[in-house]
Amino acid sequence: MNRLITIEGVKKTVFGNGSVNEIANECKSLNATRVMLVMDSALAKSEICLKAQDILKKGRIKPFLYGDVTPEPDPSLADAGAEFARKEKVGCVLGIGGGSTMDVAKAIAALVKNEGKAVDYIGLNKVKKAGLPTIMVPTTSGTGSETTFTAVFTMRDTKTKGGINSPFLYPHTAILDPELTLGLPAYPTAYTGMDALIHAIESYTSLKAHPMSEAISLRAIGLISENLRGAVFNGSDIAYREKMMMGSYMAGMGLAMAGVTAVHALSYPMGSLFGIPHGVANACLLPYVLEYNYPGNIDKFCDVSLAMGEDAEGLSSRELASMASQSAYDLAEDIGTPLTLKELNIPEDAIPELVKGAMKIAVPIANNPRPMPPEIAEKIYRQAFEG
Repeated sequence: MNRLITIEGVKKTVFGNGSVNEIANECKSLNATRVMLVMDSALAKSEICLKAQDILKKGRIKPFLYGDVTPEPDPSLADAGAEFARKEKVGCVLGIGGGSTMDVAKAIAALVKNEGKAVDYIGLNKVKKAGLPTIMVPTTSGTGSETTFTAVFTMRDTKTKGGINSPFLYPHTAILDPELTLGLPAYPTAYTGMDALIHAIESYTSLKAHPMSEAISLRAIGLISENLRGAVFNGSDIAYREKMMMGSYMAGMGLAMAGVTAVHALSYPMGSLFGIPHGVANACLLPYVLEYNYPGNIDKFCDVSLAMGEDAEGLSSRELASMASQSAYDLAEDIGTPLTLKELNIPEDAIPELVKGAMKIAVPIANNPRPMPPEIAEKIYRQAFEG
């Protein structure tokens, strides 16, 4: 391995049922007595919000609720949040929710200490200095945002999607409480779980993968593949929720170390142009991208197939590697996530625009185990249109 490897990440992780009760103690450890609580508009009206505020108040921490986060967030949400945080002189940003909420929370924390607007920092290593410390508490097992250095936004004026990517965005603390996912309905459980699986598969097969990321990503593939159906169909079973949350977290660690590949590049324009939720778009494209990608690294895709539960008996290496695509298709079909662009009401004549958008997502395209020129991207979209 003739390349430099740098490993960074979240500073502290607390995992376990009831661990949300530690949020006040974690704020105190950061010397923060005034805390910005970032949530989406639905969660801000929920019992989880009331519980979080109660825990903070009992710990003599004053919470300031910012409950305006929307799916596929616009950068302006982070700008407004940063202005609010400065006004209230908060010492810490606490994000509780799904990936959009945690991404906005991380961006808010960075903007408080860095001039300009969120859109100014879309790209790699544009954030110049550390922001406020952050604590991330996921309520889904999907995005892994609680452990990554990325905050993804949808620029609706230009119909593009991009991320702020900086080591300064790594959260200080991740609190992983599987009990917070017990109330998540089946469909978001399904598509957020598929998103986590894709993080694991893509980081394992990325050209930037290395021995540490591979070990973590491969274990995540197994955990998610073994437990996602159970979490969808038996969502009140805490054992499934525990394993899914750990799998999602590990997949996020793998993503942070090795990056993602073409599934993400091709899914981004589906979100920016048609408002398709990120996990849904990813899940739709996964089988078709895997079918193309597996010859790029037969050995690794054999590992993926085995981790997803396929039986190697009587199969050549190439045959086993090719099973990863079918395994992903079967899983998505079983849990009810869409498998065609047609199901998502994306018209066939939009494919050239999708290709154009995907080619702009340069880093995941470069990480892909097989070259992904525009003509191949178009072929994959057309396969995904009909299924």
